[in-house]
This record gives sequence, structure tokens and C-alpha cells, in this order.
Amino acid sequence: MAAPAGSLVAAVLAHSGRLDKEDLGTRIGRLSRRVEELKGEVCNMINKKYNEFLPSVQSAEELAAQVEGLCSNINLLKAGIETEVQRDLNVAVAEFTELKQQLERDTLVLSILKKLQEFDVAIKEYSTALLEKKYVAAAQHLETARSILRLLESRKGFELKILKALGTELTVQTQNMLYHLGEEWQKLAVWKLPPSKEGSSLESVMHSELHLHTVSSKEEEIAGPPVASVLQAFAVLGELHTKLKIFGQLLLKHILKPLILYPSLQPCREEQSDVFVLRFKSEEPSLDHCSPMEVFDKIRLIFEVLHKYLLNVPLEQPVEDKKGCGVILAELLGDMIWEELSDCLIQNCLVNSIPTNSSKLEQYIEVIKSTEEFEKALKNMQFLKGDTTDLLKYARNVNSHFANKKCQDVIVAARNLMTSEIHNTVKITPDSCVTLPELPDPGPGDHSKMPKASELLHNDVVNLENKTNLSQYTFSLPTCRISSSVEKLMELAYQTLLEATSSTDQCCIQLFYSVRNIFQLFYDVVPTYHKENLQKLPQLAAIHHNNCMYIAHHLLTLGHQFRYRLTSILCDGAATFVDMVPGFRRLGMECFLAQMRVQKGEILERLSSARNFSNMDDEENYCAANKAIRQVLHQLKRLGKVWQDVLPVNVYCKAMGTLLNTALTEIVTRITALEDISAEDADRLYSLCRTMVEEGPQVFTPLPEDDKNKKYQEEVPVYVQKWMTFKELMIILQANLQEIVDQWADGKGPLAAEFSAAEVKSLIRALFQNTERRAAALAKIK
Repeated sequence: MAAPAGSLVAAVLAHSGRLDKEDLGTRIGRLSRRVEELKGEVCNMINKKYNEFLPSVQSAEELAAQVEGLCSNINLLKAGIETEVQRDLNVAVAEFTELKQQLERDTLVLSILKKLQEFDVAIKEYSTALLEKKYVAAAQHLETARSILRLLESRKGFELKILKALGTELTVQTQNMLYHLGEEWQKLAVWKLPPSKEGSSLESVMHSELHLHTVSSKEEEIAGPPVASVLQAFAVLGELHTKLKIFGQLLLKHILKPLILYPSLQPCREEQSDVFVLRFKSEEPSLDHCSPMEVFDKIRLIFEVLHKYLLNVPLEQPVEDKKGCGVILAELLGDMIWEELSDCLIQNCLVNSIPTNSSKLEQYIEVIKSTEEFEKALKNMQFLKGDTTDLLKYARNVNSHFANKKCQDVIVAARNLMTSEIHNTVKITPDSCVTLPELPDPGPGDHSKMPKASELLHNDVVNLENKTNLSQYTFSLPTCRISSSVEKLMELAYQTLLEATSSTDQCCIQLFYSVRNIFQLFYDVVPTYHKENLQKLPQLAAIHHNNCMYIAHHLLTLGHQFRYRLTSILCDGAATFVDMVPGFRRLGMECFLAQMRVQKGEILERLSSARNFSNMDDEENYCAANKAIRQVLHQLKRLGKVWQDVLPVNVYCKAMGTLLNTALTEIVTRITALEDISAEDADRLYSLCRTMVEEGPQVFTPLPEDDKNKKYQEEVPVYVQKWMTFKELMIILQANLQEIVDQWADGKGPLAAEFSAAEVKSLIRALFQNTERRAAALAKIK
């Protein structure tokens, strides 16, 4: 306590530095006394607290001693539990577990024995019911036994050897049951079919019969309908679907499909005391295909018989299906066979009834009504459900089917014409024309689209001093021969477009583009299909050329003729064939030019054997050259006969002129290339050239009448470019130097018009010896 007191005194002294020394001593004494007082109070307080704390410490020490005693007791008890009680408890648990397992085994064995007893009872009841021909009860007992066996087999970890034996027994009894049901089913529905070797011809179908067993009303009241009993038993065993499927396939193959496929086949009914017989008889058909109404009546008769004698029985669903509703046998059979039956009706009945002419579309309403009545009858007999089927949808969509069928028929007919022989021809003259259909007058609204010629003349008046009239044949196709198949093809196109004018918009569009497809098909098929003949036979190449030009000629105006009579969609400029014209012209020209190249090649090949027309004084060389000339003339004459009355006259003359010009050009080229021509050579070359000049015009025989061909034979220089050149060459071969100079006439004579100065000089050097006269002549040729 002294340190704090000293500090306090120092603080007081520091605080009261202005006090005088006397006051300072007094105050220090006072403070010292106070400090002593405080020190005494603190000591008293500490003693008091110590006295209070001492009893608590003693109490805690006593409690600690008691806790140690309790711990020792607990340890003793724990040791006793672990040694004696735990052992007894383990023994008790082991005994309890063993008793529980034994109880479970006993319970399981008891339940299995009970199920085995139920299985045995079910099998015995099944046997009794089967002997009494209570097929439904027998089937139900079998299903009960099957469910019991399935339950026993589902128990895991518990297997009995007897279960395998029970499964085998159940299978045997099930097959025995199915055998008896099958025997009964065969008595109810008996098929008498021809041997399978006979196939599915009309004769074999005539031997097919279906016998349906019937019972009297009294028997039915006593025992119930046997059909219902058998079919219900099949349903319980899960075999109804299989049996009906087999029956449905037989029904389709031997009754329903033959009635659709063979128009002469008629169903014949015969009702006896206990059986109903369904067989066939054959009648002479009036048409190749039955009308849909007749086919529907036949099919409906068959379904009525089945509904009355076989399928009109109520059946209950098996318990395991849990649908709560009965099985409709007719609906079940309908689900199995309707899709295949409707496809057969569509493909072999409705397709054939689609009209081939738009004027008969209105009559097709009867077919639609008949289809609706047919489906309604099947729905009443519960063979069909309430939804509209594909059969009725197909019948109602007749406009689309008509268009598709018409387009298909048109394309098939067109392709048959294209693949027919080309050489069967008809003659086309400017006076002749395709038998055009009479087109209906355009509607009132269309007259405004087509201005009259008189109106155009009044609107654009032009005064012509020299009024000339064009010939009526100006825009006509020249006389020629075309394939009869192409003429029929064009008539088919006109008739199809006429059909389009009276059809619906969609059908009109399809028919119009079918006509375009005809010509596109011609463009693609004919050159490929007849490729070999077109390359080998000149006449066919010429006919094909005429065919293409004939088609192109009609395509120019074909769209215009029908433009305002087709649907409005096509009237806006789409109804045209003009875009196909260049392609057809090119197709015809390419084929004919290819044949021309072949003929030119043959001519040049023959002339190549003339030994370049050199050394004609050699008899062998002269004979070779003469033979080559004769072969070329023979080839040209043969071509002239082949193309006679086939090609148009102008085309004929140009073609023959081109080929003759090829021969003359080759001869001129070979002769002018000779470096030495003796007098004898010149005479013989002249003789060969004279043969060409005399007989060459005779190859121009475009017409069968000889007297009419003289005109064209006289016009040979018009068609043969090198004709005058060839004649000038003949003059040179027989002329002297002065005559040659006179023919040249300072580059203004006829010789200068055909030969160049170099060619003339070369011929002079080859024909004449090197003399002053020759040099003078050569000097004048420039």
C-alpha cells in the first residue's frame, strides 16, 4: 500500500504547486490517515470472504468422495452385465430367430400346399368340364391353374421340383384343350379348298367352299350357341386372335379377293338343315372389270353371312385384360383384314372405275354413294369402326385420281408411240393438217383479252402503195414424210389439252404439264431408244429430222390455241410451248448433221482409194480412180433414193448438194495438188470428171416423178458450191496455154472466179513443159 500512497502524495503535490509549505504538510498528514483507514477496511473484507469460502470447499471435497464411490459401483454392475446378462440375452435372441424362421417356413409351406391344392382342384374341375364339353369353364379352370403356377414360380429362393412337372402337365392339358377346341372350330367353319398346286386361277376358285355349322333354336336355348362357347374358350386361352387371323387370311385369299379380281365370279348361298354353304358360280362378264357397286354388293353379302352365322355372338374379355367390355368378333376380324381388303378394292376396283374422260366425272357420284353405303353397312355389322377409311377417302378424291390417271395414261400412251417403229410414215403436205379438235368458244370475259384483227387495223392504219399478199403456204410445213407415231403423238397432245379445257383448275394444270412432259419425254427417250438405228440408217435419221421439225412447227402455236381456254393460272403466260421449239429444232438438226458427217466420211474414204488421181496413164491407177468415182456416185444415188419423198425438197437438195460438193472438192484438191500431169493423164482425168458432171446431177431426185426432178437437176450449181470450180478444172485439163490465159482474163474471167493465181500456175506447171510460152503464160497469171 506504500507505493500507491506515495504516488498519490506526489500527484497531490504536483497539483497544488502554488500551496505554501504549511498547508502542504497538513494535507499530507490528512491523506496518510485516510490511506491507513482504507487499508484496514480491505483486510477486514478479505478475512470475511475467506471464512465464507472455507465451508464450500469442504462440501465439494465430500461430494467428490461420494462420486468416486458411485463410479466403483457402476463399474461393478457393468462387469456383471457383460459377463452374465449378455450371455443370457444372446441365447434368447438366437432362440427367437430360430423360432421366427421356422414359423416363416411353416407359413410358406402351408401357403404352397394350399396353392398346390388349388392347382389340383382346378385341373380336376377342368377335366370334368372338358368331358362335359363346357369349354368356357374348362378354359377358365386352366387359366386359374396357370395363374397359380405362375405365382408359385415367382417365389424367389424357393424352388420345387414338382413345379416343372406341374408346368409340363399344364402345357399338355392346354394343348389338349386347344386340340378339342380346334376340332369344334373345324366343325363350325369348314373350308373345302382346291389343291395348292392349282394356284389361284378362276377354275381353282370355283372349287372353294365355306360351310358354316348352324344349330336349331331349341338346341341353342339348352346348350347355348356352340360358336360362342368355342370362341369364348379361345379368348380365355389367348388364342382367339390367332384363330381369327388364320380364318381372315383364308377368307381374303379364297373368297373376298377372288370376288374383286374376277368379274364373272358370283357368290352362291345354300342353306341346309344344319349347315350354311357358301360357294361360287361363274357368269359371263359384260365388262373386263366389275363396277364398284357390283363388287360392294358381293362383299357385303359375304359379311352378312359371316355376321349372321358365325360372328354375331357376345363374348367377354378375359379377366386379366381388365377392360370391362365385351369382345366384338366382327370388329376384331375387321381390324385384321380391312387394311388389306381396302387396298385390294382400291387397286383392283376403284382404280379401274376412275373415268378416263372429264365428262364422266359427274357419273362417279354413284360410286361415291355406293362406297358410303358399303362402309355404313359394315359399320352396322360392327366390322368397321366409326372413322372414315382410306377406301372412302380415295373414292371422294376422284378429281385428283382422275387427273393422275389421265396423266399416267397419257404418258404411257406417248411412250408406247415413241418406242414404236420410226419407218412407218405418213406424208405431210402444206394442205394437210392435224385433225384439230373443235375448241369451245372462249367465255365472255376472254373476248376482251383477244383484240380482233379489224380493230388492230383501224388503230394502226398504214398506207401501202404496193399491196402484196403472202402465199397461204408461207408458214406451212413443207411436204415431207413423218412417222405415223409422231402424228398420233401430236393428236394425243391436242386431245389432252382439249380435255384440260373442260376440267377443274387442278386437273387442267396437271394435264397441261403432262403435255409438256410428253414432248420432254420425246426429247429424252427417242434419241436414246433409237440411237443405233439413227446412226446406221440414213432414212431413219431423215425421218427423225422431219419428226422434230414437225413437232417444233406445232409447238409454235400449240399454247396460243388453248391459252384463253385453260384455267386462269395458265392464261397469264404460262400456257406456252415456244420455249421447247429451239430444243426440238436442234435435236432434229444434230441427228441429221451427224448422219451427214457419216456420209461425208464414207465419200472421203472411197475417194482415198483413188491413189490421189496420179499417174492415170497406169491402167491400174486409172481403174482404182474410176472405181472410187463410181462408188461415190452409187452412194449418192442410193442416198437420193432413200431420202426421196422423205425430206422436204429444199432440205433434200441442200443435203445432196453438200455431199456432192464434198466429193467434187476432194477431187479438185487432189488434182490441183499433182505436180506432173501428162497429156494422157489429163485426158483420163477429164474423162473421170466428165463422169461426175454427167451423172452427178442425176442424184437429185427429191420427188418420185422423174419429170419433176429435171428442174432440180438443172439447178445443181445452186446447191453445189464447187460445181463451177469443177467445170473450170475440166476446161483447164483440155485447154492449151492461150485458152487458159483467156479464161483468166487478167483476173476477171471465169477461171479467176474459181481458182487463185497460185492454183492456176500450179496446174499450168503440171500440165505443160517448161517452155517460153509457158513462162509467158505464167507471167500473165497474176
